[in-house]
Amino acid sequence: MTSALRHRRSSAGSRLTELRRAPTITPLSLLSSALDRGADEHVLSQLIGLHERSRGEEARRSFEAALAAAKAELPVIAKTQIASIGSKHYRHEDLAEIARTIGPGLARHGLAYRFRSNSEDEKVTIVCVISHRDGHSEENSLSAAADHTGEKNAIQAIGSTLTYLQRMTLKAALGLAAADDDDGKAAGAGETITRQQTRELLALIDDVGGEREALLRFFKINAFTELPARRFRQALVMLNARKGRV
Repeated sequence: MTSALRHRRSSAGSRLTELRRAPTITPLSLLSSALDRGADEHVLSQLIGLHERSRGEEARRSFEAALAAAKAELPVIAKTQIASIGSKHYRHEDLAEIARTIGPGLARHGLAYRFRSNSEDEKVTIVCVISHRDGHSEENSLSAAADHTGEKNAIQAIGSTLTYLQRMTLKAALGLAAADDDDGKAAGAGETITRQQTRELLALIDDVGGEREALLRFFKINAFTELPARRFRQALVMLNARKGRV
């Protein structure tokens, strides 16, 4: 090896070592340097804004990574609760069961959830907030009119919609899947809504000015008498939500 080649390699190695030792430049280090130099208020304000945006972006990336990791571990939610609409029965997942199932997995990745609610003119709104320990949070919301089906009083009607929207917003925020167990499949398989439920549904459609054909296409049925009993509540919530907007 020639002396010139050894010298070039030595110089390259020295530069690489210097680069490795060089401090990483971050918005915070720039701000610190500006303070040491006595920078004016305008410069400091810009650097503070840059620092806050940088921290926000880091928190967002941490949130997304934690959420992806948690979702990969969360199991399918079992539908353990039985509800009745007239003579029909169906199974659904309970909010407490969802909490027991997902709580440990979310906590392991620094995630938590909470709800905000509002009720005005019998319209219930639920906001589900998913937050991460690094500070980033995201939210989604749903609104629907109070559920007056059955013989509920005013408080029960609001409470029914409240818990339903909590489950729906939480499932949507986390991308949760729910699956019937064998009993649930047996209870709901093949059953359709009653004549009284059909009349109630058609009256509500007319009341809110809904498009019957659009709903038939949505539920993939040819007539409302073919609507599965387990989807009756979903239809009511959809129509009541529209009623709350008209």
